[in-house]
Amino acid sequence: MLLIVFVLSLERRTTMRRIGMAVLIAMLLLALSVATAFADSPHFISASASLSGANLNVSFKESGLGNNALITYNATADGTATYVCVNGGNKNPSASNKETVSGPVSATGTFSSGKNGSISQTLTLSPPSAGSFSCPSGQKLELASASYTNVAITDTTNNVTEPIPGTFSTGCLLPNVKGAC
Repeated sequence: MLLIVFVLSLERRTTMRRIGMAVLIAMLLLALSVATAFADSPHFISASASLSGANLNVSFKESGLGNNALITYNATADGTATYVCVNGGNKNPSASNKETVSGPVSATGTFSSGKNGSISQTLTLSPPSAGSFSCPSGQKLELASASYTNVAITDTTNNVTEPIPGTFSTGCLLPNVKGAC
C-alpha cells in the first residue's frame, strides 16, 4: 500500500512538473509575441509639401522608430527652374536671355526619435541651379519661376519611402519684370 501511494505521488509530481513546464513555455511564447507586437515598425503618419518662395518645404511625421534612434531622411523631387537676365530698366531684354533647367533636387537630414519613437521635421529643397548660364555685362541673373514634381520623403535608415503627389509651382516670381514670365 505504501508503494502504491509512493508511485501515485511520484506520478502526480511528474504530471505537475509537466503542467508547470507547459505553463512556463506558454508564458514565454506569449511574452515573445507581445514583444514582437510592440517592436519597432517604422511608418510615415503624414507627409506634405508646400512652397516657400522658390523653395519646397517637405514636412513629415514618422512613427514606430524606437526610442532615441538616429534616422536619416532624404527628400527628393524633379525640379525645373527658369532663369532670366534683367537689365537696369527692370526688363528681360531678349528671349535668348532666358534659360530653363531641369533635374533632380534633394535635401538630407539626420534627426533623433527622442523618447516617443517618432520624428516630425521639415527638409527644404531648392530649385536646380542656373549652371553655366550667365548674363551679359550690366544685367543680373534672376530666378523667374520654379516647379517640383515626383516629390518623396525617404527614411534611408529603415528604407521606407512616402510619395507626395502633385505638382508644386511658384508661377511667376518676377511679375514686375517685363518679359520675364
